[in-house]
Amino acid sequence: MIPLRTDLTPAKLEPQIRRLFDLSGAKIRSLEQSWEPSQGAPVFTDKGRYTSRGWTEWTQGFQFGAAVLQFDATGEQEFLEIGRRRTVELMAPHITHTGVHDHGFNNVSTYGNLLRLMAEGRIPANAWEHNFYELALKCSGAVQATRWSRTADGGGYIYSFNGPHSLFVDTIRTLRAVLVSHHLGHVLMGENDKKISLLDRAIDHAHATARYAVYYGEGRDTYDVRGRTAHESIFNTNDGNFRCPNSQQGYSPFSTWTRGLAWAMCGFAELLEFLPAPPPEFEKAARATCDFYIENTPPDGVPYWDTGAPGLAAIPDWRDRPADPFNPHEPVDSSAAAIGAQGLLRLGRYLKDERYTQAGLAVSETLFAEPYLSTDAAHQGLLLHSVYHKPNGWCAGAGESCMWGDYHVRELALYLLRVIEGKPYLKFWA
Repeated sequence: MIPLRTDLTPAKLEPQIRRLFDLSGAKIRSLEQSWEPSQGAPVFTDKGRYTSRGWTEWTQGFQFGAAVLQFDATGEQEFLEIGRRRTVELMAPHITHTGVHDHGFNNVSTYGNLLRLMAEGRIPANAWEHNFYELALKCSGAVQATRWSRTADGGGYIYSFNGPHSLFVDTIRTLRAVLVSHHLGHVLMGENDKKISLLDRAIDHAHATARYAVYYGEGRDTYDVRGRTAHESIFNTNDGNFRCPNSQQGYSPFSTWTRGLAWAMCGFAELLEFLPAPPPEFEKAARATCDFYIENTPPDGVPYWDTGAPGLAAIPDWRDRPADPFNPHEPVDSSAAAIGAQGLLRLGRYLKDERYTQAGLAVSETLFAEPYLSTDAAHQGLLLHSVYHKPNGWCAGAGESCMWGDYHVRELALYLLRVIEGKPYLKFWA
């Protein structure tokens, strides 16, 4: 369990954050110089070098978005140029990719960050470039919203790449592609020129996620523990009725895969920030998931990959001692910590609740230092000890990194750096 602290502030972490971005720049350069785009998107490191893992190309936006975040944090022009050039050269297929739910990961991380910097006056607002980014984001959100399944209660959800029966908890954060598209004034056009509200689709999807992917300890089933999440929710596509929880990347449908938990924490916290009058269910989901994380994570703030992983039985006090990334039983997942920390910080700010803020700062303090921060110049990763898909054996593991972990630890550090420097609050819809 993460203990309640009162001593942490963003300013106390500033030396660690500056060091992180010093290390980060060299790693972005290394990957840019060595990576061949024809290999596909880099996914995780193997012996310190990034490699691909063919499934979907959901990590490419993190690769180029990381360079844009580096520029945002340091002002170093070379990283802006990498992010701009690679986004224009390689990201276009992701805009109209009808086969995945990952539009927010790929396109908001690239086109979205670039448009945000223009809106903030950080980079020149060239009219052609501005319109290009804006059109990309409008199209991306609309394409994402076409992956639509109806639920029996009249709502619906953006279905995962598994098919129309499948709602992934991950999508609550990649949902921001739909929200950005709506924010830019776009609508989805359907049959007979029907205008379909992207905001309505986003809210319906979030309601479905809150109802079916998040648990509240209200007796829904035998394993209904408040705040836990299911990776996948399965529906009967004939009538829209919910059938059962499932898991692709977690241990089981009745345990909590912690990266999925972290996506929910961060996604619901951002929804609360985005919506002028969010439905109370969204705050309920954000509080429950963040509370579960605090209660079921070791005191240093880094979770094991799944709270029901069988090897945890060999670590009987795992909730009460710092996580051990080198233990022989179950891996930790630092990428879940990087995502979850931002959810804790955003929820703490939104609710003005120091418990969540202090927990987010405690997680950050751990991640911004060894053994999680990669200080080896020969290692291309930035955040060590992450997990991809353990059931499939796609496990970066101890000493290795992944694209989403590296991106989100940079985003977490940038979030705090902006607070420290008094710059505009970091939000995806600027």
